[in-house]
Amino acid sequence: MKIETLIIGAGAAGMMAAAHAGPGVLVVDHAKAAGEKIRISGGGRCNFTNLHASPGNFLSQNPHFCKSALKRYTQWDFISLVDQHQIKWHEKTLGQLFCDNSARDIIAMLRAEMERAGAQLWLQTTVSEISHDGTHFRATLTRDGRDTTVSARNLIVASGGKSIPKMGATGLAYQIAQQFGLPIITPRPGLVPLTFSDDRFKPLAGVSTPARISAGGTSFDEALLFTHRGLSGPAVLQASSYWTEGDAISVNLTPATLLPKLQAQRQSDGRKSFTTILSQHLPARLIAHLEQTLPLSGNIGDQSDAALQSICDALENWELTPSGSEGYRTAEVTLGGVDTDALSSKTMESTVPGLYFIGECVDVTGWLGGYNFQWAWSSGWAAGAAIRG
Repeated sequence: MKIETLIIGAGAAGMMAAAHAGPGVLVVDHAKAAGEKIRISGGGRCNFTNLHASPGNFLSQNPHFCKSALKRYTQWDFISLVDQHQIKWHEKTLGQLFCDNSARDIIAMLRAEMERAGAQLWLQTTVSEISHDGTHFRATLTRDGRDTTVSARNLIVASGGKSIPKMGATGLAYQIAQQFGLPIITPRPGLVPLTFSDDRFKPLAGVSTPARISAGGTSFDEALLFTHRGLSGPAVLQASSYWTEGDAISVNLTPATLLPKLQAQRQSDGRKSFTTILSQHLPARLIAHLEQTLPLSGNIGDQSDAALQSICDALENWELTPSGSEGYRTAEVTLGGVDTDALSSKTMESTVPGLYFIGECVDVTGWLGGYNFQWAWSSGWAAGAAIRG
């Protein structure tokens, strides 16, 4: 079977590339349905992009690599496509855009764009025995127990990273890259809850509070969620991508206005216990936990300016050293991947002519909030447009 382009992976990036790569495209995926990670994303409503998407929202060994694709296919281009398909959407917070109805609307849109372009889709199909003869790629595709040998001028690898293996994630993209001699930046889980070897936060499981979490010199102001095993919530997930195992993270639990508020309450509510007053600003269960390590006894009226300042300093600079993370099981993305030094930032083509890598398998990882989908759209479009010419 001869085709122009074989795309491995019917996820966000793969379907996007298929819609733009011109005639003779075949997309294959081992899953039962296309776009499964799209379907479960954003609580089933798909945080499909972010109004503020820019290169500064992405991590990579080469922070400049993502600039070309993101500039040439922007969030506004994808929003326009969503509008063309009459999909209603809304901004939730921090520029995050979600479908009003269902993430399935985005999948249906991409399927429609693929069909319009004439791309074929084979599901429940495995890929093996990939080779290259200098002009064409050959691959064995197995579905329904039967093998088909495909010859393609172009091969686009869009099979994602290792995150959420229960959704079928594998390291196939890295295996293909290594087969063709391309370097890999060691993959690791990103946007993932952090864990502690003891049960210190078990009594706080379910408690949430606004916080600033800092790791690797980068800070995020969003919600912090305590879990049975450690820390989660948007602020922690964001910081986890900058965290290196063995390093501490810094937790700031208080706004800058806390000290003057406590000083004012010392005058108006001097007979109330210090913990009662603090529980007006932070969750009561969290205050009870902090009592184990901070001098919070007595009434608010008994606290000197120095004592209040000391407590505020401690709440602003809570140093914690996680023992690890929840790993790929719950990680939303995979950091690292195919080294961008081996790829064209304009076309996503590798140093092997006709071999492209797009989406999550590349060493480009976005923040939480629709950025990784935007990278899928932009990198998928870049590869597809390059092939279409």
